[in-house]
Amino acid sequence: MSNKIDVRADRIMRALLRAGDISVQQLVDETGTSAPSIRRDLARLEKRGLVLRTHGGATLVEPLLYEPFRHDTSFQARELRFADEKRRIGLAASELILEQETIGLTAGTTTTQIGRSLRHRRGISVMTNALNIGMELSNQPAIKTTLTGGMLAWAWTFALAGQPALNCLKDVYLDKAFIGVTGFDLERGATTLEPEEATVSQTMIRQARQVIVVADSSKIGHVSPALICPISTVNVLVTDTRISRAVYKALTAKGITVIRA
Repeated sequence: MSNKIDVRADRIMRALLRAGDISVQQLVDETGTSAPSIRRDLARLEKRGLVLRTHGGATLVEPLLYEPFRHDTSFQARELRFADEKRRIGLAASELILEQETIGLTAGTTTTQIGRSLRHRRGISVMTNALNIGMELSNQPAIKTTLTGGMLAWAWTFALAGQPALNCLKDVYLDKAFIGVTGFDLERGATTLEPEEATVSQTMIRQARQVIVVADSSKIGHVSPALICPISTVNVLVTDTRISRAVYKALTAKGITVIRA
């Protein structure tokens, strides 16, 4: 595939990741490419399992992995809560990842969006303790994906934890660790619900050159029971545009880069 086609496919995927579904005409307007070329691009992306062509456009493929959970209200609630914000955050975070980098993704609905935003990319190695992220990337040969192993400690979650997960993470060095949280507070730091989950995140952080927290604005100022790390450990926060100006200024004053998606 030519570099020109690769670049156009990347632009199509970014547009779909932002919107969820899109028309051929919208893609023509956005890329400045002819409709027949866009249709051929969509056909190639469909063959790779990344999109589903519709009448007049395309939509992102929804992973079949989630079919058994589709009628579970708890799972649906977590997936749908701030869904648009999480999708934008996931795309913005994925754009921080360079080719040939090795990254870590903790389990979570926002980090899942990062994984989805990588499916069309090449030359990236992913280490994750999230079963669902591993499954979503498993049919993409250009992405090298490693699951940590470990125990499924909580119902209705895809997170692996325990000593096997920690042992696996200790044997790899990461360029970037993307950490999902349930709380992010200026004084109390990055937090989550379960101590075992926090321990996995802490180990991933120790192995990484750069620590990137991904959290929608509803989690800013919230404190959960288990500490992941203090604010001083975080290099970048990727959040949405609802973060308050005061918090934004306080974080940047502490040397944290804040990306508002």
